[in-house]
Amino acid sequence: MWSVIKRYLIGKPLKSSEEGDQKLGKFKALALLSSDALSSIAYGTEQIVLVLAALSTAAIWYSIPIAGFVLILLLALVLSYRQIIHAYPHGGGAYMVSSENLGQTAGLIAGGSLLVDYMLTVAVSVSAGTEAITSALPMLYHYKVPIAIIIVFLITAMNLRGLRESASFLMFPVYLFVAVITILIVVGIGKIILGLAPFHATATIGAVVPGVTLGLLLRAFSSGSSSLTGVEAISNAVPFFKAPQAKNAAGTLALMGGILGFFFAGITFLNYWYGIVPTEKVTVLSQIGTAIFGQGIFFYLLQFSTAFILALAANTGFSAFPVLAFNLAKDKFMPHMYLAKGDRLGYSNGIITLSLGSIILISIFNGETSRLIPLYAVGVFVPFTLSQTGMIIKWNRERPKGWMVKSISNIVGALISFSIFAILLFYRLSEIWPFFVIMPIMLYIFYKIHDHYKKIALQLRIEQSVPVSYKGNTVVVLISNVTQVTNEALNYAKSIGDNIIAMHVSFDENPEKEEEFATEFREKYPDVRLVNLHSSYRTIIAPVLRFVKLVQKKSSKQGYTTTVLIPQFVPKKPWQHILHNQTSLRLRAALMSKENIIVSIYSYHLKE
Repeated sequence: MWSVIKRYLIGKPLKSSEEGDQKLGKFKALALLSSDALSSIAYGTEQIVLVLAALSTAAIWYSIPIAGFVLILLLALVLSYRQIIHAYPHGGGAYMVSSENLGQTAGLIAGGSLLVDYMLTVAVSVSAGTEAITSALPMLYHYKVPIAIIIVFLITAMNLRGLRESASFLMFPVYLFVAVITILIVVGIGKIILGLAPFHATATIGAVVPGVTLGLLLRAFSSGSSSLTGVEAISNAVPFFKAPQAKNAAGTLALMGGILGFFFAGITFLNYWYGIVPTEKVTVLSQIGTAIFGQGIFFYLLQFSTAFILALAANTGFSAFPVLAFNLAKDKFMPHMYLAKGDRLGYSNGIITLSLGSIILISIFNGETSRLIPLYAVGVFVPFTLSQTGMIIKWNRERPKGWMVKSISNIVGALISFSIFAILLFYRLSEIWPFFVIMPIMLYIFYKIHDHYKKIALQLRIEQSVPVSYKGNTVVVLISNVTQVTNEALNYAKSIGDNIIAMHVSFDENPEKEEEFATEFREKYPDVRLVNLHSSYRTIIAPVLRFVKLVQKKSSKQGYTTTVLIPQFVPKKPWQHILHNQTSLRLRAALMSKENIIVSIYSYHLKE
C-alpha cells in the first residue's frame, strides 16, 4: 500500500546512471535557485517602509537612499559569489570558504547558520505567499497557518520527485512573476512619465522629518537587506548545473542579480511615488498593484503570481539545504543519512528534515512574516560576513593575478554584511536572541557527531593481521511453546551452532504445566538441552538477560561465540503485525545493547 502511494507521489525510481539527465541549464536553474531572491522583492521594500512609517509616513522618502545602499551590497555579493563559484566549483558556498580559510569552527558557524536560515527561507516564503493569498481573499485570513503547512507539504512532495521535475514545475510561476513585475514597473513608470500618475509621495526627497535618527535608518536598512537572502544559494548548488558547471552557475547568478536589482529599485521607487503606506492585511506590493492596475485582471494576476513565487521560493531552501547537509555529513559533522540519495536521485533525508523544521517554525511564529524576518536576516548575514572575509584571506594568501582587484568586492561585502549584523545585534537583539542560543547548541552537536565518527573509525580500523580465534558457537534459542516455528528455529540453530540451548521462561504458578511443557519438549528434541526458568514478576526480559550473560561468560572461556536466536512468525498481511511479535521487539532491543552477544532473528512466514 505504502509503496503504491510513494510511487504515485514521487514517481518510479531512477537509475544512478541517469543522474546526468538531472543536471540543469541556466534557464531551468534560474527558476529553481533564484525564486527565493526574486520573490523577496514582495516584502523587501515593505520591511523598509514598515520601520520608517512607525515614526512617520513622511519618513518613507528615506527608502530611496536606503534602497541605493541595498543595491550596492547586492552588487558586492554577486561579484563575490561569482568568485566563490569559480574558486569552489564543487559547491558548499560559505561553509567551504569559511572552513578552508577561517578554520573549522567558522565554517560550522556559517554552515549551521545557513541550515537554520534555509528553514527560515521556507517558513518566510510560504508565510509571505499565504499573506498574498489572504490579501486577495481576506476571508481566508484566519486560516493562514493551515494553508502554509499544506503548501510546505506540496513543495516537499514536488522536490522528492527530483531536480528536473522541480525545475520544470517552477519555470511557469517564476517566469510569470518576472513578466508581471516587469509589466508593473514599466506601466507604473510609464504612467508617471505621461503624467497619468500624479505625485502622491508622503514627503519630497530631502524633506526634514522630525525624530529621524541614525538608528532608525540603520534598522530600516537591515530590514531591507533581507531582500538579498537567497543570493548565496547558487554557490551552494553548483553541482546541479550542466557542464561547464562553474561558468553556467556564475552566469545564472549574474542574471539573477540583474533582475533582482531592477525589481527592487523599481518597486521601491513606485512605492515612494504613489505614496503607499503599509497596512496590516494588505501588502505594499498589493497596494502598488491596485494603484497601477486597478482591480482588474492584471491586479489578480499580480496577486496570484506573487503568491505562487513566494510559496515556491521555499524551493530554493529545498535545493540548497540538502546539498549543504551533504557537505557537512561528508565532513562527519552531520549524520551519514544525509549522504544518501533517494529513489529520484535527490537527497531525500535533507528534504524531509527541512520540511519538518519549517513547519515547526511556521507554527511557532503563527505564519507572521514580520516576526520571522529578523531571524531570517541574521541567519544569512553571518555566513555572508564569514564567506567574504574568507575570500579576502584566500586572495591574500594565494595572491593570483589581479588579486587586489578581486578582493575589493569581498572587502565591501564583508564590511556591509558585518555592519548589518552589528545593526541587528544592537537594535533588534530582542528579536534575534534565539540565534545566539541555537548556534552554540548546533556547534556542540556538530562536534559531538564528529567525535563519535572519529572514535568509530579508530575502533574499526585494522592495524595489522588479526588471527582468527573462533572455536565454536553456542546458540541460545528462545522458545515460548512447542510449535512449527520452534521446530524450524531449532533446526536452523543446529546448522550454525556447536552447542544448542533451548530457553523457556514460564509465568504460570502451576508447576504441573511447566513440567508438561518440559516433558513434551524433551520427547520431541531429546538431543537439545532445555533450560526452563520461572519468572515470579511476569517479565521475560530480566531472566533472559541474566541467563544469556552467564552463558556468554562460560562460552568465552572456551573460545566460543554466543548467539541468541529469537524465533518469530511473519503474518501475511501488514496490518496483522501489530497483533504479534511485541515480545520479540523488546527482547531484541534489550539484547542488542549487550556486548559480545550476537542477536539473530528466525522468521517463519505464515501462508494465510
